[in-house]
Amino acid sequence: MEFNLDRDLCFFDVESTGLSVVKDKILQIAIIKYHKNGNPPTELSMLINPGIPISEEAMNVHGITPKMLSNKPTFQQVARELLEFIGDADLAGYNSNRFDVPMLMEEFARVGIEFDMSRRRTIDVQRIFYKMEPRTLRAALKYYTGKKIENAHDALADVRATVDVLKGQLEKYDGVDMEDGEGFMIEAPVKNDMQVLHSFTTDDKMIDATMRLKYNHEGVIVFNFGKYQGQDAAKVLTEDRQYYNWMLNKEFSTQVKQLIKKLVKEYNKKD
Repeated sequence: MEFNLDRDLCFFDVESTGLSVVKDKILQIAIIKYHKNGNPPTELSMLINPGIPISEEAMNVHGITPKMLSNKPTFQQVARELLEFIGDADLAGYNSNRFDVPMLMEEFARVGIEFDMSRRRTIDVQRIFYKMEPRTLRAALKYYTGKKIENAHDALADVRATVDVLKGQLEKYDGVDMEDGEGFMIEAPVKNDMQVLHSFTTDDKMIDATMRLKYNHEGVIVFNFGKYQGQDAAKVLTEDRQYYNWMLNKEFSTQVKQLIKKLVKEYNKKD
């Protein structure tokens, strides 16, 4: 099966020093880029010296040690190469909306590059899987393709498995309706259409990966934490500049900081 693309699509996966998208860093990244013009996919895989310790828990998962990274480039040294490779492509991955995308944004931000997500669509293959057949990547690959994953938690092996899973999902769920949690039937929600997949795999209530901002029942962006929880974020940030500056200078994700800047800018335009 070929993907029906109106824009380039990059499947990617990162391995990291730990699980915090704000404090931890990338030590391996792999990307497979599918081209809208039909050219064969291109691959990029690299190890990166994070410059900080790797947690024992993370090493037990991916097996990448400091010794393996001692002579590898830093993210700053490869940032431009990664940015050029990705270009203006949409992004896809497995649990990528909650982990890989925000972590990549943080790494770019640290080296002074704003990785703009406002015009990119994201397709989280895990979200399709969890909604249609809740299990793990290993089980997903076996379920949809009959294959067994080789070298699990190697970034490139995981990306290849994710590609195969999405192709299997598109074939299996072609024309298949879904019953949601409230008993309503959704007509064939999984289609070979990147906009449809983006909508299906994106949480329409939570706005950022760290779940600091969300939509309320009226569609207004509100805080999901702290003393202003549930209140209109744009209004609060505009009227309480101290709180706005506090958020910009504290350890909130780059994604949150981009969002609050945009909210204040748009709110001021209304005046």
